[in-house]
Amino acid sequence: MNNKLTLPHTAWIALVTSLGAVSSVLGQDDTVVQQKTTAQSQTADQIFINADIYGHRESDSIVTHNGKIIFIGEHSQAKAFQGQNTDVIDLENAFVLPGFIDNHNHVFEAASELGGNCELDSEAILEEQIPYLEACKINADTGSRGWLMGYGFSLESTLDSDSEYTPLEIIDSVFPNRPVVIMEQTSHSMWVNSKALKIARISQQSPDPQGGAYLKDPDSGKLNGILLDNAGDQIMEMAWNSQSELFEQSYQGLMYGLEEAAAHGITTIGDGRMYWKRGWYDVWLEAEQNQDLTARVSLRPWVYPSMAIPSQLEVFEKMYSDDKSRLLLVDQVKMYSDGIFINGTAKTLAPYLDTYLPQSPNGLNYILPTQMKEWLSALDKIGFSAHIHAIGDGAVRESLDAIESVRQQGSQKPYTLTHVELINDEDVPRFKQLNVSADFQVGSDYVARHQHQWAEAFLGARRAKAMMNLDAILKTDANITLSSDWNVHDINPLVGIANSLIMGKTGLTDIYTAIDAYTLNAAKSLGIEDVTGSIEVGKSADFAILDKDITTLSARGIAKTQVLMTVLRGDVVYEK
Repeated sequence: MNNKLTLPHTAWIALVTSLGAVSSVLGQDDTVVQQKTTAQSQTADQIFINADIYGHRESDSIVTHNGKIIFIGEHSQAKAFQGQNTDVIDLENAFVLPGFIDNHNHVFEAASELGGNCELDSEAILEEQIPYLEACKINADTGSRGWLMGYGFSLESTLDSDSEYTPLEIIDSVFPNRPVVIMEQTSHSMWVNSKALKIARISQQSPDPQGGAYLKDPDSGKLNGILLDNAGDQIMEMAWNSQSELFEQSYQGLMYGLEEAAAHGITTIGDGRMYWKRGWYDVWLEAEQNQDLTARVSLRPWVYPSMAIPSQLEVFEKMYSDDKSRLLLVDQVKMYSDGIFINGTAKTLAPYLDTYLPQSPNGLNYILPTQMKEWLSALDKIGFSAHIHAIGDGAVRESLDAIESVRQQGSQKPYTLTHVELINDEDVPRFKQLNVSADFQVGSDYVARHQHQWAEAFLGARRAKAMMNLDAILKTDANITLSSDWNVHDINPLVGIANSLIMGKTGLTDIYTAIDAYTLNAAKSLGIEDVTGSIEVGKSADFAILDKDITTLSARGIAKTQVLMTVLRGDVVYEK
């Protein structure tokens, strides 16, 4: 919960900020003089009045200058900062929260049409997808022989059908000559045809890449057209980079994604994964240069599992920026420890009960444990920390071991494990001990209702029931953040906050803890808590302005609350 600032204390901070003065704590009489002095040196750019301010219930006004908060208090005193060009914004008693910080959001790829417009039915079994594939063929550019990209199949429905045909044979029957790659919603598996395999030079004899697998028909031993995790990533990258007008389409997708984020009160984004080989970094730089960014963004360049460490470090070092005056920060990488449960690729301590990968009964590593230690040590030396995808209890332990190693070398940087769906009891206290943030995504109904029966076939009932236990980490006083993983889950932070409460015993304890998880705690995970994450004098004027006070509502009421306005550095970037 945010600490309440009294008016004298707030004014004192404002004076120190503006004048650099150092003196004893001022009394009430001195505060009036101080406000006048400050107003003379700092005329407000914006004054937000008639505000119900989270953490400052005794105040009704916020004053900003050069993108920062310089005063929080009563309107009568805020007037001292008003100048001829000051924009006075009447919030009409709306509820003001710190701008939401979405610690894991694929804003770039979620909104881009480059992923293709071929959409399948995620519920359909294998042969039921044929009409959808036929429709994709009709809708596609018939004269083109380039890559066709799409999304929407379910791995379980595709592989567990009673069809006499393999997925490869089905997709080849519709697309015999044009390379096709179709992504499952989580992006952890791809469905491809023979033409795509040929272009990628993947044969029956090809060894699996690190962190991925080429699935084969159990009867014939031939490739069945399904590629898991990094095996699919490699083909998707080929398809993505083959698209015409790649930069322009990427830029347009980014603009749309940022609009969606702003409409949901998000003022800071922790980028879920920047595929720098796809030219994404240049798109972000262009957006920054054009002043088109409507959110602060922590870019996290992707660590490619199959690429040598030195050559990637060279790229990262050129991108590095810890300049907090910019909207773009590049001081964390994104790396994967493992895959996901439904693929059998999440790394587990105990073997899967059922898996598509019998040769790997405990799942896969994108980055081997020994390599992760090497990676984190080398990254630390050039200024980077890491946001690490770790879903299985094996991956969580291996990632914590790697962070412990770099901590022993003296690193004080903020590290985060994201997803954290299954944790061994022995590893729960290590988040606090090692100062590691745990980032969770709870923006889907099945998570809120703790409906993990789907996992029982893979993990058994005991492990399935132990999944997504936020409370276990919370009780250790470790830093917990909430994020969307958009577009895997709902982008709306208010849905995530509501769901964390609906979860009950496995969720977060109260609304204040949930708000912190989407604001201040997330800022700590990004290493920018001195810049944003709370409404305090000296911090960036980043606000999510809501139509209702969510601290007084039921969980379902929270989810229905509307964002009226989003403010970044004092500027209104969204208004309903």
